[in-house]
Amino acid sequence: MAQRDTHSQLSPRDREILRDVILGFIGTGEPVSSRSLAKLRRHAVSPATIRNVLADLEEMGLLMQPHTSAGRVPTASGYHLYIENLMETRQLDAEQRRYIDDRLRAGDSGDGLVGAATHLLTELSGQAAVALTPALGDTVLKAIEFVPLSDNRVLCIVVSASGFVDSKPIETEQRVPREELVRIANYLTENFAGLPLHEIRDRLLRMMAEERAQMDRLLSSAIDLGRKGLGAEGAPAVRVDGAAALLAKPELASIERVRRLLDAFEDKARLVRILNRCLDGRGLRVFIGEDSELTSELDFSLVATSYGSGERALGTLGIFGPSRMEYPRLIPLVHYLGQRLSRVLGAEE
Repeated sequence: MAQRDTHSQLSPRDREILRDVILGFIGTGEPVSSRSLAKLRRHAVSPATIRNVLADLEEMGLLMQPHTSAGRVPTASGYHLYIENLMETRQLDAEQRRYIDDRLRAGDSGDGLVGAATHLLTELSGQAAVALTPALGDTVLKAIEFVPLSDNRVLCIVVSASGFVDSKPIETEQRVPREELVRIANYLTENFAGLPLHEIRDRLLRMMAEERAQMDRLLSSAIDLGRKGLGAEGAPAVRVDGAAALLAKPELASIERVRRLLDAFEDKARLVRILNRCLDGRGLRVFIGEDSELTSELDFSLVATSYGSGERALGTLGIFGPSRMEYPRLIPLVHYLGQRLSRVLGAEE
């Protein structure tokens, strides 16, 4: 609402000059002066008038002056107003869409598809790519399998409907024969496939409390193994791809800023927090500078979108880099990759 109100207060000339400052800064990385704007010869006003407009835009919080003798650069508010009201939206060209479609096809695991999507984002954007994959408990069961390891240890393999796979060793009270493990896995798959894993765990816990669970050995073993295999929901995992792509950016010319970048990627909890914010409402979000604790650290931007299967949001996919990024090109890229990933994951079910 605030951006729309600010936009309504700007004259057409104000908007053109603001757009030119932002595009000039994105293109060169240098503050944009009134003299350079006057040389564009499309505003049909004097440099003095342009200076007054720049001063007004600065007073409104849309531009800032890094140094008294320098030109202006956009603030986070200026970028947001540009993105929401002034930016000419581009569509991904057919060649790029085909390139993405060829590399994101049904048949791969969910983890493999997310990995391919993050790699594509880095390749096509020149920025770092980040992705949040779902916690085990938030996925829907497709199949479960138990593999004997040694003595009383069994490997539980859980495959979600959208293709994510998780495995972990569990302890049993006594050695369970392979044939019985197969029967138990078949029972759990046949009776619980299609349900969220956290709901299956709750049902198994309720069944444990019922007397009939103690009357059937196979059922009792199935409940025990299922409870142990599905009991820990785990936490969402974060993927980072292409961090090295950022090292060539002028914004990372100092060792101190490189260190802060690496620290940001190491802080997985903080990455999860901001990427989780994109799951609150399906769609694309842009965080710039002080919008989040992650982007404020380096005055970077995060352009991210949620992805999912059907009505379920599973995770987040996005790019992370200097605020001076090509939003008209990169926002449609992130949007399309999120949509394509969702379609392919949905086709797995």
